[in-house]
Amino acid sequence: MTRVQWSGAISFGLVNVPVKALTAVSRQQIRFHQLHDADGVRIQQKRICPADGEEVAYEHIVKGYEIAPDEYVMISPDELEALDPKASQLIEIEEFVALDEIDPIYFDKPYLLVPDTGGAKPYVLLAKAMRKAKQVALAKVVMRGKEYLVALKPYGNGLTMITMNYASEIVQPDAVEGLPSEDVEVRPREVEMATQLIEALTTTFEPEKHQDTYRDRVQELIEAKAAGERVVVQPTREKESPVIDLMAALEASLKKGLRAGGAQPTTTKKPAPKRASRAKAAQSA
Repeated sequence: MTRVQWSGAISFGLVNVPVKALTAVSRQQIRFHQLHDADGVRIQQKRICPADGEEVAYEHIVKGYEIAPDEYVMISPDELEALDPKASQLIEIEEFVALDEIDPIYFDKPYLLVPDTGGAKPYVLLAKAMRKAKQVALAKVVMRGKEYLVALKPYGNGLTMITMNYASEIVQPDAVEGLPSEDVEVRPREVEMATQLIEALTTTFEPEKHQDTYRDRVQELIEAKAAGERVVVQPTREKESPVIDLMAALEASLKKGLRAGGAQPTTTKKPAPKRASRAKAAQSA
């Protein structure tokens, strides 16, 4: 069930759109608990103060920033909100950009935005205008004590808000060890074969087609053990990475892709030279 994570308003010029932000993703992961292997009893995790050895109730736990070893500055939620009270209540649109200008690596977590009391008409207006303009709004909002850069974009008949990573948080490719340099030699024929393989496997995106099969297998394992069935775990062997002929692998993959019903790859053949007609040949003689 979707829950309200934030409520406030979208600030769009002089127009305010009352909205609520709901969770947009319902995780279907299987959650395990920690048990004592000797008796199967669930392990308890308690918040203990090392100064007196007593358990601390959640309402008495505050945030603190370490400024020196074992020395902290305590910060309350009210103090954080007072730094920018307006931002905690507004999604303030700063600019509009084209969606294809934003690399997906900047996107983090999506939320559904729904109109709050009295916000239906301006909400629909903003959604329709953004859909017509084919633009994404970039805005700032404070949630749970942190300021987020967010993208607002049309989604179905409404709007979605996606929190974004700041540029300073993104690891740049040139800072990653192990990435190949641009001077690695790749033959044109290899690029052509790889392109044909991509074309053979190209289709339209159907999200329902992609399922979490690992989760299904874990669920089957749980049900089998709950029913008292004996589960035999097969030992896994590490596979050695064979040295392959890249061209041969591409050709085999291309044939396999075509057999699976992929699209026929386009080939670039040079047109055959035209033969001169007998009449023209006689005239030239």
